[in-house]
Amino acid sequence: MTTLFKEVNYSLNKLIADIDLGEIGLPEIQRPFVWPNTKVRDLFDSMYKGFPVGYLLFWSNGVGNGHRQIGTNSKQKIPRLLIVDGQQRLTSLFAVLKGLPVVRSDYTRGHIQIAFRPKDQKFEVADAAILRDPEYIPNISELWAGDLSRNRFVKQFITKLDEHRPLTADEEDHLIESIDRLYDLQNYPFTALELSSTVDEEQVADVFVRINSQGVTLNQADFILTLMSVFWDEGRAELERFCREVRQPATNQASPFNYFIRPDPDQLLRVSVGLGFRRARLRHVYSILRGKDLETETFSEERREDQFAILQQAQEQALNLQNWHEFLKCLIRAGYRSEKMITSQTALLYSYVFFLIGRQNFHIDHYALRNLIARWFFMASMTGRYTGSPETVMEQDLARLRGISTSAEFEQVLDRIIDAAFTEDFWHITLPENLATSSARSPSLFAYYAALNLLDAKVLFSQMRVNELIDPAIRGRKASIERHHLFPKAYLQRLGYDDTRDSNQIANYALVEWSDNIDIRDTPPSAYYPDYAARFESDELREMLYWHALSENWAEMDYEIFLVDRRKRIAQVIKNGFARLTSVAGR
Repeated sequence: MTTLFKEVNYSLNKLIADIDLGEIGLPEIQRPFVWPNTKVRDLFDSMYKGFPVGYLLFWSNGVGNGHRQIGTNSKQKIPRLLIVDGQQRLTSLFAVLKGLPVVRSDYTRGHIQIAFRPKDQKFEVADAAILRDPEYIPNISELWAGDLSRNRFVKQFITKLDEHRPLTADEEDHLIESIDRLYDLQNYPFTALELSSTVDEEQVADVFVRINSQGVTLNQADFILTLMSVFWDEGRAELERFCREVRQPATNQASPFNYFIRPDPDQLLRVSVGLGFRRARLRHVYSILRGKDLETETFSEERREDQFAILQQAQEQALNLQNWHEFLKCLIRAGYRSEKMITSQTALLYSYVFFLIGRQNFHIDHYALRNLIARWFFMASMTGRYTGSPETVMEQDLARLRGISTSAEFEQVLDRIIDAAFTEDFWHITLPENLATSSARSPSLFAYYAALNLLDAKVLFSQMRVNELIDPAIRGRKASIERHHLFPKAYLQRLGYDDTRDSNQIANYALVEWSDNIDIRDTPPSAYYPDYAARFESDELREMLYWHALSENWAEMDYEIFLVDRRKRIAQVIKNGFARLTSVAGR
């Protein structure tokens, strides 16, 4: 029988030393740390009591241990082992025993401060009360990483506690024994399963799932980000810095902050891979980045460095602030104004890939590219192009670019895909059917709002324009614009429509100013509509009815007939809005 692994025993001290040297790759000390401090406390408590705390799973790197510096740390070796399972445990232990800060999920930095009370051997997360309590060692990191030796540390603790309350000789002995036992946790035994370098990433992922009691799964992005931590840590740091800054409003300097998306590193990684390797599936990209020849199954450091150079160039373009904000203008050009209108971040990021390819590889004029990508995103978002099997569909889309060499050909490829999606059957049959839903996050609904922006439409019963009131920068206690039931819910209940799926149909909603929404309350449309219609001249009213997909006699219609009629009209408004993008492009 051939096994894929070998079992190796470590002391905690040996693990920490190997991580410190770089023998074991632990990138997570500078990665967002997701464990709460209470879980770290429980880990130390279990170890102190002698309980098992689980296996570690390592994967042999497969590349020789040449001496070089890794990232910004003064590591002495290329990691021989990559951590597949146990990263949070080892991050916790390494950070506590070394007294190092971790990066939290919100990208703030802080120490894991675990307290210990020797008299009853109790661990706690340090708080203000514990910090004032002399019974506690307020931060156990000081025992291993502090300025004092163990003996002086123990003597100092005993002296301070004795000043607070007199200690008997037996109590002192008990306290010293408890602290010594805590100190000796550095010798706690761990068992690691080390997978052979001949094991591929799919097998590693399978092993991980089979031994992980929580059923956590690994994806290819996890593997590539780990490789970046080992072989190009500056690149992963750049990804994470971008993701941190995109979440923080800018003050006086350029920033990736925006109102559309707050991407994570693995999402932006897919953009770089799409641009650099014209790939959406990450499996083969991962193998290539390891320096693996897919035919001979051998590894080459030179091959790995060449592929990382491609990734580096692509990431430089993906994180370029000028490129980023020029792309975001494409979304605005498409009529989309904020993340509230984005139903697929994948569609957004894949659209960014095509933007970068058009800009970097085909040097398309920025005006033409903006309109092209606006059309593409409008189509991809509304049709849910990347919701089923996104990697497969994107692979097919990227494959269509093979063999083309001019900007005109690039535009033709994308426009052919758009035309194939937006057939007459789509506009007249598929889209009205898609609108027959009560989902508040329907792609078709947001395409309708985008179309209203493109048509420069006014809010129903208002002189304010839709694009003015859905500006994400405008925030008050009340939303500037609200979705109003044209046939109010209470009125529909009186008609026998008790199910919210009936009253909350997309076709029963219209955008109004919040004050009008309050005033209308539960009045039947036949009663409130004439008063609101009287605000406007006939031409204004006719235009407003068109924008909001309402017939002249809508307020008098049977509810079921009204819904069918309005869905068709909404679909036509969306089509007309999209036509604004097409006509401006000269198509």
